[in-house]
Amino acid sequence: MSEPVPPMAVREASGRDAVRAAALAVFAVFATNGFVFASWAARIPSVTDILALSTGQMGALLLVIAVGSLVAMPLTGTIAERIGLANTVRLGGFVAAVAGSVIAVGLLMASVPVVAAGLALFGVGVALWDVAQNIAGADVEHRLARTIMPQFHAAFSGGAFLGAMVGAGLSAADIALPVHLFAIVAVVLAVVVVVPGWFLAHDADPSPPASAAPQGPEGTGAGRRGGALAAWRHPRTLLIGVVVLGATLTEGAGNDWISKGIVDGLRASESAGALLFGVFVGAMTLARWFGGGIIDRIGRVAALRISMVSALIGLTAYSLAGTYWLSAVGAVLWGLGAALAFPLGMSAAADDPRHAANRVSVVSTIGYIAFLAGPPFLGFLGDHVGLRLALLAILAPIALALLLAGVTRKEAPDRAASPDEPGTPVMPASPGQPAPLPPDSPSGRTP
Repeated sequence: MSEPVPPMAVREASGRDAVRAAALAVFAVFATNGFVFASWAARIPSVTDILALSTGQMGALLLVIAVGSLVAMPLTGTIAERIGLANTVRLGGFVAAVAGSVIAVGLLMASVPVVAAGLALFGVGVALWDVAQNIAGADVEHRLARTIMPQFHAAFSGGAFLGAMVGAGLSAADIALPVHLFAIVAVVLAVVVVVPGWFLAHDADPSPPASAAPQGPEGTGAGRRGGALAAWRHPRTLLIGVVVLGATLTEGAGNDWISKGIVDGLRASESAGALLFGVFVGAMTLARWFGGGIIDRIGRVAALRISMVSALIGLTAYSLAGTYWLSAVGAVLWGLGAALAFPLGMSAAADDPRHAANRVSVVSTIGYIAFLAGPPFLGFLGDHVGLRLALLAILAPIALALLLAGVTRKEAPDRAASPDEPGTPVMPASPGQPAPLPPDSPSGRTP
């Protein structure tokens, strides 16, 4: 006769199953988000043709997405606290689905104002969806105690790769973009209604024991109540935001302009441009899928520096190459370089679980503002110097991210800075416990 299973073992097994289910749900939500975004981005040349817009005018239209996101992002933390992360993703998906329908109708009417209204709604939906899914991903990463955020973003890139291939195929088959968008709306609604139900419950304001509470404005009861404002005043969080800003400019420019740049600059077909976009996102997907293990081995700082150097080389090659195939090589290096910085920034912002939600929200907001607002600026610049040359402008923020890579060094909770930073004392270990290793040391990282 078998021995009864202890209740604690049952609870632990149940907890592991819940974390596994939550991880799969976050993967699915990220992938759907990427699929939707890339399906739209791969067919931007079609939008330009339908509405008879110049590159600069298309840039102005894309800027409307950023405006919608700017309105929604500061409210996302409050919304998530009131209705939960799952319902925030559902709300964002529903708004994005409505936006897709409005855009499709606007394209059928060839109406710029109607398309602009749809894009503003799309920006609102993307903001709610993106911030909430990153916080949900950080919750899973903490429970698993290993680096998994890049894989969630690999799911986004994988979804984007599939979306780009679908976009290229539908473009080659001369399927009207409005029909394409209506189909995407159905996919979004099916996923966001069901999948977020498996997210982990997120405690936005965990209260640690008094003896463990750190000093400073975020460690007090009043500081926790004002956590969102405190996160915007936290220097390390803001610097991580600057790093992520450079990375998201790199990724956003690729998503919006890599296909049109090759169509305009090298007279490639629209389907060839969409294919090159797929190559870019495919490279990002591979780097993100295997990036977690690399980060755990060499540390965040080294991984980020290698990424930024790859982005610098790849973007330069894409912009200056005289042939499609050389530009494709540049697109691969560009995609590999753009892959890890954003998820790495999310993990760095979430180092202290008690402040993870607010800090992830801050870094996400900074990053997505750049992700959405940067490409329209490049469109304006492209009207004057050509789109591929205009893309060289983002070499400057990439270089800045390279210089600031050290701020992503792993920070232990309850400390304002890492122990290997000058002038910061290392906290002694508790009796009977080993002394802590440097946070960015491969042997000192969470297994």
